[in-house]
Amino acid sequence: MSVAANERVIPPAPESSDSRTFRRAVADLVDGLYNSELWLHLGWTDIKQRYKRSVLGPLWITIATGVTAIAMGILYGTLFGFTIKEFLPYVILGLIFWNFIQNTVLDGSVVFSTNEGLIKQLPAPISVHVYRIVWRQLIIFAHNIVIFLVVVAVFRPPITWEALLFFPAMALFVLNAIWVTIVFGILSTRFRDISQLTTTIVQLAFFMTPIIWKLGPEMGNRVGSRARLVELNPLFHYIEITRGPLLGEHVEFYHWAVVIGCTVVGCAAAMVIMRNFRSRVAYWV
Repeated sequence: MSVAANERVIPPAPESSDSRTFRRAVADLVDGLYNSELWLHLGWTDIKQRYKRSVLGPLWITIATGVTAIAMGILYGTLFGFTIKEFLPYVILGLIFWNFIQNTVLDGSVVFSTNEGLIKQLPAPISVHVYRIVWRQLIIFAHNIVIFLVVVAVFRPPITWEALLFFPAMALFVLNAIWVTIVFGILSTRFRDISQLTTTIVQLAFFMTPIIWKLGPEMGNRVGSRARLVELNPLFHYIEITRGPLLGEHVEFYHWAVVIGCTVVGCAAAMVIMRNFRSRVAYWV
């Protein structure tokens, strides 16, 4: 028998998969960004479908937010002893930015489970659905900010050059919306109870964040130094860096530091989750 016949044939080693690498996670985010035509269309279609056959269409977004903000501004302004001219712009801006945060968290937590058909049939990066959510929230925000423009025309709040800080603040909002949608979307797809828990936490956070009530000397005299505990709430700092500049108020640097810190930590968590679980989303939905 020849030596060649006695030799054992060793099969080649299986190729290692790179599906769970940061490179693939980054590639998914970049490829999704380049598919802008897709997620821009899907996000705008979501708005049109929501108000299909409605006479006013997406204008209902502005009306609903405006009525709620005016009612709360008048009610709580009277209870706390604030003037309408002072308190109404404060409440309106608070609700506008809070709606962006709330809708991003709630819609982001079900982004993959509600798009099961598209994920299984459409060969696209999962980040497309993330950008779709963020784009949709920006459309809603654009409808709502009209309310503040009306308030500016009527009450003329003091607006300074610091109002330009609104733009970097919104850039941070968008970055946070992306990582929040990734983290809550993927985790809620794997563990469906998370979306229910998220809804409860968001509702509780609304009352713990100074949106329909005001943190300042006026409130401090009534509830004491315990009111300062609200600064432990990260959402308070998010609201401050956006609402403060538009109201002509000086925003302390530590508010920006907290938001930037949360953004860095959140983006890092999103990258880890994208690396480990991005490829499993299609099997979990």
